[in-house]
Amino acid sequence: MKAATLLFIGSWLIFISEGKPQVPEQEKDPKFWNTFAQRTLKNALMLQTLNQNRANNLILFLGDGMGVPTVTAARILKGQLSGRSGEETQLEMDRFPFVSLSKTYNTDAQVPDSAGTATAFLCGVKANEGTVGVSASAVRSQCNTTRGNEVTSILKWAKDAGKSVGIVTTTRVNHATPSAAYAHSVDRDWYSDNEMPAEALEAGCKDIARQLFENIPNIDVIMGGGRKYMFPKNTSDVEYPDISKHSGTRKDGRNLVQEWIDKMKDKKGEYVWNKSQLLSLNPKSVNYLLGLFEPGDLEYELDRNTETDPSLTEMVDVAIQILRKNPNGFYLLVEGGRIDHGHHDGKAKLALHDAVEMDRAIGRADLLTSAHDTLTIVTADHSHVFTFGGYTVRGNTIFGLAPMLSDVDHKPFTSIAYGNGPGYKLVNGVRENVSTVDYQAPHYQAQAAVPLVSETHGGEDVAIFAKGPLAHLLHGVHEQNYIPHVMAYAGCIGQNRDHCSNGGGARRPFIPSITLLLAVSTLLC
Repeated sequence: MKAATLLFIGSWLIFISEGKPQVPEQEKDPKFWNTFAQRTLKNALMLQTLNQNRANNLILFLGDGMGVPTVTAARILKGQLSGRSGEETQLEMDRFPFVSLSKTYNTDAQVPDSAGTATAFLCGVKANEGTVGVSASAVRSQCNTTRGNEVTSILKWAKDAGKSVGIVTTTRVNHATPSAAYAHSVDRDWYSDNEMPAEALEAGCKDIARQLFENIPNIDVIMGGGRKYMFPKNTSDVEYPDISKHSGTRKDGRNLVQEWIDKMKDKKGEYVWNKSQLLSLNPKSVNYLLGLFEPGDLEYELDRNTETDPSLTEMVDVAIQILRKNPNGFYLLVEGGRIDHGHHDGKAKLALHDAVEMDRAIGRADLLTSAHDTLTIVTADHSHVFTFGGYTVRGNTIFGLAPMLSDVDHKPFTSIAYGNGPGYKLVNGVRENVSTVDYQAPHYQAQAAVPLVSETHGGEDVAIFAKGPLAHLLHGVHEQNYIPHVMAYAGCIGQNRDHCSNGGGARRPFIPSITLLLAVSTLLC
């Protein structure tokens, strides 16, 4: 085995020495870097003229689990998918002019979960882990702590202000992130009444699927997965009729989808459950859309059936075309939710391809809107214990090996690794030799330092990318709950509306001029 390993490493190093990308000739010239930096500087100087328009449209792209290492790795992957070395590539979010950091902790957790964080970036208040749409006074799984502790979301603020609103996700529409936009639940796992304890039901708590249709009437666009939570128990699924785990779960016998269809039949509402139905719609003739494309979460982008399942980009395209018809504008929440799931499973390839797909969706939204009147924010709820390193050479495939053996166990290792998770493997009491497995397979579980069934979130700050009206208010390091307050202020909705004119177009000056600041400074001195 030792000889075979040495032969593998030797041949691999020869490949690297002969096949690694050469440094582009232009990059050897200092003029290239100086010119690039000067051009960037000129663009930055133009930002001194800040966009203080009223944001008619508000879009939040949420990459679930998309920490900074995931953003960087996705950037490299995006470039490599286009035949480049990758490091020099720009993601769509990289083009946003304002970048800041978000502190992600929950009120009761140093390393957060997606429910408490969603309550922060949607409802504007930090909350306990495992709870959605309720304040930190609510206790997880204790139904009787719900009443009186409900907090409303920016989606509701926008709807109350006359805007159209939408939710698009690659998870279940009643999963942690989207549910904080409309639900008030002390337990994120109460997807339907089937998942709730009897005492919670008896105490009057509602499941999250039910709240989707009852709490905020007439959400204009809802797209994602979660079909089975909308149908009576044991109702066969339309797409997988012979698979019992995909059958309906509801104990109350309600068919929430049919109820929605009946309610919207005279309001230009459409229900779809596959790609062809979605793309055959004429957005101009649709006012309300419910799209449930899987019984549970949608498939990973790498596993997606491109004939039957829509991509995140396709869903976002249709959503915006429907929502933008409203002259009062819209609010849209878009979640790339399976980035998180890929990381939990230690399957970095699945996570990163989903991150690249979300970036494509960001690009599509950019084409359908204007930074003149649309505030777009891209962020994450939390990070993961995902990393990549090992002194890899320029252009090394992001899923490849580091250019060295471990100087402890003398085995090769992949650049990507996890701090913990299911990728921890021992063979005969020692670390698995990755050269004996297909470490570039889509479902390969990258090696982890600590064995866990499911890899954990990370606790570090995450990035906030912003462009459009008042995007400059996102600067420095912020508490995560600050995000919806900025969006509401920019859109003149919610509690901060004193700065907005009654006419709805111009806004009163609210940023002191340089002259005034200097005058005040002189007086104080």
